[in-house]
Amino acid sequence: MEAAGQILDRTNVDTVSVAVPFPESLPPGHAWFDDEPAFDPPVHLAIETPAQIVMLADLGYEEHEIATKATAVAASSPFRVLSDEGAALMLDIARRLRPFAHAAGDRVERVVRGGCYRSKWFRDLCTAPELTEAMTAIYGVDVAPHAMPLHLGHLNYEPASLSTPVDKWHHDTLPLDIVMMVTDPATVDGGRFEWFHGTKHEMADLAARGATPPRDRVEVPSFPGPGYAIALHGDMVIHRGAALEAPGERITMVNGYVAMDRLVDEQSRSQDLIIVDDHAILFPEWARHVAWRAAGRLEHLVEDLEFGTSAEEVSARLQAAIVDVQNAIDQMSPDSEPPPTFHYEQTPPSA
Repeated sequence: MEAAGQILDRTNVDTVSVAVPFPESLPPGHAWFDDEPAFDPPVHLAIETPAQIVMLADLGYEEHEIATKATAVAASSPFRVLSDEGAALMLDIARRLRPFAHAAGDRVERVVRGGCYRSKWFRDLCTAPELTEAMTAIYGVDVAPHAMPLHLGHLNYEPASLSTPVDKWHHDTLPLDIVMMVTDPATVDGGRFEWFHGTKHEMADLAARGATPPRDRVEVPSFPGPGYAIALHGDMVIHRGAALEAPGERITMVNGYVAMDRLVDEQSRSQDLIIVDDHAILFPEWARHVAWRAAGRLEHLVEDLEFGTSAEEVSARLQAAIVDVQNAIDQMSPDSEPPPTFHYEQTPPSA
């Protein structure tokens, strides 16, 4: 990895991975903005390397818990993604997308998902090979933009009430992501992005007692300005957007990634999205995602299965190869059990 803070000069972006190509057609009810500039990576990007990387083991996860996950990385310190011009355009597009905001269950009051089906500039940012290559370097594994475009460029907006957190303590419905400041943090009173220096198990124990993370174990990254982000192992790191302390505009962008190694755990909890996203978009995206994962696992089976393997093992390996497909079929059924809540109860902070 390059030295911290160094601007990345990438020359191999044509070789970065793609999981599922971005759809060529738009979902019903969506149309492109017709008056925005084209995305220009040399002008709009200023990607730098983070100064610090925190590992899952640093948070207390055991080796066996880490071994099957997308990466051993937990989080990075803030690093620059967008140039000044790119940050200004990102803010303009986020403001244009605000009328499409809706609630994400009872967790976040105002989100926009599917913005990459409305803004070509936004789509091209979220799928930019330059950014994907940078994330591969940070995570230490080959990654691609998430196979479900609903996870590309998710936007969170400030809630109406100061008593409401921007986003409750939670772990994400996708494995890997960046969290980027769209508005300038210096202009926002409160609304801090925070993450828990501990495990999901510890958080579950705290929540069961009606408690939240002790303040001395809460990390509060300092973002130098808009267009700066942190890398996050979103499924494994508990985090939130705290409440604002005074009225103001507060927007963040979350862009999702998947590991190209499809033998690792499925860390995308798509069933949670049934109460969040338009089913006409969600279900086809979800199906493509699990089909992509199953195809990789079946290809591995073709290459790796040896003569003499017992019937029981062959059957078990076939089941493992298509488990994500079967789970999706079951979870898409209207008769399926609703998923458990995907956030931790919000209570006043512990001392």
